[in-house]
Amino acid sequence: MTSKRKTQEQFIQNLMKHSKNDPDRPCRFTYKEITALLKLFAEFSGGNKQRLERTQFRDELCDRFQITDDFLMDRIFRAFDKGSKGYLRAEDFVCGMSTLIVGELEDKMKYTFQVYDLNSDGFISREEMFHLLKATLVKQSTEEDPDEGVKELVETALKKLDMDHDGRVSYNDFRTAVLSETLMLEFLGQCLPTEDTRKAFLSQLRE
Repeated sequence: MTSKRKTQEQFIQNLMKHSKNDPDRPCRFTYKEITALLKLFAEFSGGNKQRLERTQFRDELCDRFQITDDFLMDRIFRAFDKGSKGYLRAEDFVCGMSTLIVGELEDKMKYTFQVYDLNSDGFISREEMFHLLKATLVKQSTEEDPDEGVKELVETALKKLDMDHDGRVSYNDFRTAVLSETLMLEFLGQCLPTEDTRKAFLSQLRE
């Protein structure tokens, strides 16, 4: 076995082992799937196996999963980028993709809440909801004052998500709402692949 192959095997084994003890960053891929992901990581990063830049990551989100909103793509990158380094390591990429492609509902709830919690204070505020929903609604609206429509949508979101009626959404609020109605998972914007693109990506890993 070459040194390079041995190093990769050790990396995968460590990743799978450590993720079992880290509920906030699980890796639910198989050994074979992680091996395929590492090849993709090298491909996406242009051969730089140490880091995947923000623009490279955004290009792949758009091409493979049809996630096109610039603001949400940036939020997804930040959710992947543990330690706020400004780039993704292989571990960041694999664990993040685990949530998107093979994650359980609990994984996806933690991830989407992190995407929507813009200032990372543990709550989704009215202002954050307005910011998240505005781009989507304004693109589709022909109204002269689309902000009014956004404000109405924010109030609708609060009614559905703010379970303790304190004017903001905690993770417990969000989790309770999603467990009651899974459509609430991406109520504030698409940050997960569609089922078709998810299956296509997973099929590629398993070839």
